Amino acid sequence: MKRLGVLALVCLFASAATAAPLDLQGPAVQGGLIVGHAAPGSRVWQDGKRVRLAPDGRFLLALAHDAGPVSRIKVAPPAGPAATVTLTIEARKFPVQRIEGLPEAQVSPDAKTLKRIRSEHARIVEIQHARTQTPMFDHPFRWPVTGIISGVYGSARILNGEPRAPHLGVDIAADAGTPIVAPTDGVVVLVANLFFTGNTVMLDHGYGLTSIYAHLSRVDVAPGEHVAPGTVLGLMGQTGRATGPNLHWGVDLNGVAVDPALLAGPMPQARAAP
Repeated sequence: MKRLGVLALVCLFASAATAAPLDLQGPAVQGGLIVGHAAPGSRVWQDGKRVRLAPDGRFLLALAHDAGPVSRIKVAPPAGPAATVTLTIEARKFPVQRIEGLPEAQVSPDAKTLKRIRSEHARIVEIQHARTQTPMFDHPFRWPVTGIISGVYGSARILNGEPRAPHLGVDIAADAGTPIVAPTDGVVVLVANLFFTGNTVMLDHGYGLTSIYAHLSRVDVAPGEHVAPGTVLGLMGQTGRATGPNLHWGVDLNGVAVDPALLAGPMPQARAAP
């Protein structure tokens, strides 16, 4: 993962006896994902919570959509004193998106459906917090499909006039049947038909980094399958809660949703929907 966004930070901790470099690359903004590198064998905490390090010293930090104004990163190298750096997190102004015409049962589900939704949500959370020990985030992320960006990360959702939780992914509209490809290396950890997201695929990229691909009309991969960048996951569709053919793409680190658009950069040959 060599290209992550608009800001790169390099900090150097030093003492009279030893120097412990900490390299942080990525956008220090709400929704940002940062790749760090410390001396192998170091211990790292983000805001008091232990962060897993790969054998080569790499680690990942997520900044939630409502993160801020600062995040404190503490590093204890194998030798020498610990030190802390304070990241100033840039706040973002997220838009409001109003969606009309959804079936009322998908906006205000009945008790039986709510039970299913909670069960499916718990399943996804369990996968997001799995402790996979193989890092697979060496390659930059690419867009899984080229199209019109119809929903942006962080937007406040008003569904049939009812306020709902913020949208913590990116929606991309294109023709039904358009191939959806893996944006980077990963392992398929979920293939399921879920209430809100329809035919859904989840990928594990290691060390708590996962991604999700929703509303597919067809799935072409199976659980346990390793996918390389560009592998076709399935075809764009309109399954689940959707008003037209589109892909919902989400990326999470240990359950904290980050902005996929910051990972992939500008959409090639596309325009934002009005």
